Amino acid sequence: MADKKKASMARRKQEIQLQQEIETQEEWEDVMSKEGLYVIDVYQEWCGPCVGMVGVFKKIKNDLGDPLLKYAVAKADTIDALEKYRGRCEPCFLFYATGVLVAVIRGANSPQVMRTVTEQLQQEHKVIDGSAERKEIKDPYISMVDTMDNDMEEDEEEAEEGRPASKKDGKQMRFKGELVNFGDENDRSQESKKEVTVAVIKPDAVQAGKVDEILEEIRAKGIEILKDEERTMTEEEASNMYTHLQDEDFYKDLIAFMTSGPSHILVLTKGRTGENIINEFRDLIGPTSVEEAKEKQPESLRAKHGNQTYMNALHGSSSEDQAMRELAFFFPDYAIPVAEGKPKLQRTLALIRPDAFKHHKDEVLQMIHEAGFKVALQKEMSLTKEMAQDFYKEHEGQEYFDELTTRMSSGPLMALGLAREDAVEGWRSMLGPKELDKAKEEAPDSLRAKFAVEDVVINQFHGSDSEAAAQKELDFFFPMQQTMAVIKPDALGTKDEIIEKVHDAGFKIAARKETQLSREIAEEFYSDHKDKDYYNDLVEHMASGPTMFMVLSREDAVEGWRSLIGPTDPEKAKEESPESLRALYGGDILKNAVHGSSNPERAKEHIQKIFGDLKFTCDGWLAKDEEEMQDQDEKKEEAAGEETQQTTEGEEQKEGEEKKEEGTEGGEQTTEQQEEKQGDIEPPTEQAEEQEHEAEAAKTEEPQQQEQTSTEEAKPTEEETPKEEEKAPEETPKTEEEPKQEETQKEEEAPKEEEKTEEAPKEEQKEEEVKQEEEAPKQEEEAKPEGGEETKPEEPEQKSEEPAKTEETTEEAKTEGEEKKGEETKTEGEGAA
Repeated sequence: MADKKKASMARRKQEIQLQQEIETQEEWEDVMSKEGLYVIDVYQEWCGPCVGMVGVFKKIKNDLGDPLLKYAVAKADTIDALEKYRGRCEPCFLFYATGVLVAVIRGANSPQVMRTVTEQLQQEHKVIDGSAERKEIKDPYISMVDTMDNDMEEDEEEAEEGRPASKKDGKQMRFKGELVNFGDENDRSQESKKEVTVAVIKPDAVQAGKVDEILEEIRAKGIEILKDEERTMTEEEASNMYTHLQDEDFYKDLIAFMTSGPSHILVLTKGRTGENIINEFRDLIGPTSVEEAKEKQPESLRAKHGNQTYMNALHGSSSEDQAMRELAFFFPDYAIPVAEGKPKLQRTLALIRPDAFKHHKDEVLQMIHEAGFKVALQKEMSLTKEMAQDFYKEHEGQEYFDELTTRMSSGPLMALGLAREDAVEGWRSMLGPKELDKAKEEAPDSLRAKFAVEDVVINQFHGSDSEAAAQKELDFFFPMQQTMAVIKPDALGTKDEIIEKVHDAGFKIAARKETQLSREIAEEFYSDHKDKDYYNDLVEHMASGPTMFMVLSREDAVEGWRSLIGPTDPEKAKEESPESLRALYGGDILKNAVHGSSNPERAKEHIQKIFGDLKFTCDGWLAKDEEEMQDQDEKKEEAAGEETQQTTEGEEQKEGEEKKEEGTEGGEQTTEQQEEKQGDIEPPTEQAEEQEHEAEAAKTEEPQQQEQTSTEEAKPTEEETPKEEEKAPEETPKTEEEPKQEETQKEEEAPKEEEKTEEAPKEEQKEEEVKQEEEAPKQEEEAKPEGGEETKPEEPEQKSEEPAKTEETTEEAKTEGEEKKGEETKTEGEGAA
């Protein structure tokens, strides 16, 4: 145990020693005074050092084992010598050989860093041996900034002295003797430029007459030739272009060869943005050595047209910095085109129905790819009859509905999510008319005409008719799903590019975490690979540096992410899926850049291990708490309720208007006749229930009327019995108006009757209470002496009921009052009859 602890401490000490931290001017000067090659990561406190390159540095250090090679991180905020790098170091690597700047790299370009370390380390050994001289350089970017600052100061001085300022707002300045276009600050911030690369068709290929053939092969790869100029290089130009090879034995011969005849200088880009053009062109031309190119990439341009060593037919910029330097060197006045931006892609649902899927699946998929569609989602599945009916419910009632749903549920089908700029219209155009006879006549090459089944009237394909319908239908077949995505240590330096491609593929990043795995966690994470020969190497690699974990949300996310990352082996990925992430960023089968969960169950397990318990909204975003999840569910229920209510509202409103007209025409009828008519339609218990619904509507829609009515009803309780006799005649017209009010309320309340069904038990209890209250007045009525006026029996009933009303709220008083009045009036009507 003690030995393990010591070994662990030793490893940590070694990791600490891997990178020296420089935070003061004194520490900087101390490093500059030491011998060796220092690779220094310049950073600022707000962003920190480039953690993605730590694993790369560690690998180089272990592989080379050279004591001259040293790494350091330098904090620009507190070091005077790095003042000019403040705000300009995201990230920036400076190569210092015994205090002399010999190389600069901007960006976390691990291949370029590895190559530069190797080259500069060889050069430093030659310097120490006395066979070469150390050559100091200036940081090109800092020099350019200094030049611009000096020119601006000169302009200010000239303006103060009354002299006309230099014409630098014309967007041109001198940099190393060359005229360079910069553009004003607004132009640079508002318009991003395309990525470009510089290529040279060398004298041997020009002399052999291969220029046209090479240009044709370049264009065949979709690469755009922005500039093509034939020129013979001077010795100075060739020397400046190949200054990084000046210590090679063949350097003089190379310069003589490059100046021996005309070359073709090209400026290249690709697509709307030029993204990845530098790497793509270098892959097209192949390795520098012609022999190696013929062996490893026989289809590359150097393998086809090169001769030997430096006479390899073509040159291509190795990095963005080099491309910009060469562009300024060869075409100082050239303005790089503005990037057009990425097109807005549409998505649509495509269904290959069972008959066509069974017999023509591969042929149809081939036609889809040839039409320029990208298959973003794909699923083979079988529908039940109920699922088919649910999907096509808007067609219910049509004569073809039963056959359509029967065919759709007769066997496996294929659902596709297709992406293209005009996906909806483009797919429907490929399908042709829905009616087969019309499709065969008007569009015989359409999918529906070409793959029609004999004696079947239902066509074999489906396509969404709008973007809104497409989203709804895609949700039906591809519900929202989560998966775990991992950017491994070897690819963390390119995480920004990978994340951009993640967004381009339609994924939402619901959660992310950048961390360095311990060996124990790495072992647990890859436990399903425990029996594999590569297991220990895989665990070691995953624990070697920072890793980014992401939870991705999308329809069919698991399969979608695995499709985007490509085959496990990057070499296989380059052949089968050259645009996949492993093809673009993977090195070998172990360091293949990214990882994805193999199925939904594994995705859940991985998410649980790394992030704990997470909940997601219906849109795929992270739900912050249970309340948010409940809100999502309530919104769904409300939307469904509104849809149901809207479908019935029109019919019920029309019915209510008819009833209202009948009530208006019968307005001259007596109260007794109207109540008697209502009694014929509904039994008293149903009438009481209906009145309660009406009262509820009155509570929300007519608060002022409630207060007024409640006040009027409350008045009899405050008056003496003799006054009630005087008020009785006034109540008769009031009861005549009630049926109209009740009918109006009935119209307003009709759409809400379905919602009240849950309150039925409470309403039945209220009905029992109403009946009990009605029995007491009737007993008092029987006890009264005969011969009184017909209205007098009402008065004691009202009087006996009113005290109970005053104990309740105003709204409850109105509800029960209307119910009782309806019953009392009905009783009088029956007596009169």
